[in-house]
Amino acid sequence: MTTAESKSRFKAKLLRPRQPDAAADWAFVLLPKAVSETLPRRGRTSIDARMNGHRFIATLEPDGQLSHWLRVSRELQDVAGATAGDVVTLEIAPVDSEPEPELPSDFEQALAAAPEARSVWDDTTTIARVDWIHWITSAKQAKTRAKRIRDACDMLASGKKRVCCFDPSGFYSKALRAPEAAD
Repeated sequence: MTTAESKSRFKAKLLRPRQPDAAADWAFVLLPKAVSETLPRRGRTSIDARMNGHRFIATLEPDGQLSHWLRVSRELQDVAGATAGDVVTLEIAPVDSEPEPELPSDFEQALAAAPEARSVWDDTTTIARVDWIHWITSAKQAKTRAKRIRDACDMLASGKKRVCCFDPSGFYSKALRAPEAAD
């Protein structure tokens, strides 16, 4: 864990996402707003955490309400002895440094074809790269995603290191939300 001052401890209910086709094998937790406010940013934020005493590293997603939510895999549920509907104890703290995000293959191909954009990409911060990738992957339609990849390459090639038009918290654009919980 990181420093004791940055740790937050709370209890939360594990929620099952509403999915029309089949029951999900994962659950999620909505962070209390007061806990979210202790984190360094309203957008995606990586944490060093414990659930029911079991340590894990994860990335919180913005909920569109200036807070965050956490996806809880089946494996983490099993090791923590919890299932959807249970109340779990969580301890979270921001990581000391954000891990490098995974580059989506379509964006990686576009950067490979645009050396000027790739050069600027390589000179950006990890947090900026997280925001670029999140902006691209949050597109709802394939044509929007393709346009965002083209636009990202153009902006990077022109020297822009930060995505100019993306609210990583989802609060203003409402592009990012927590899943809806099943009843």
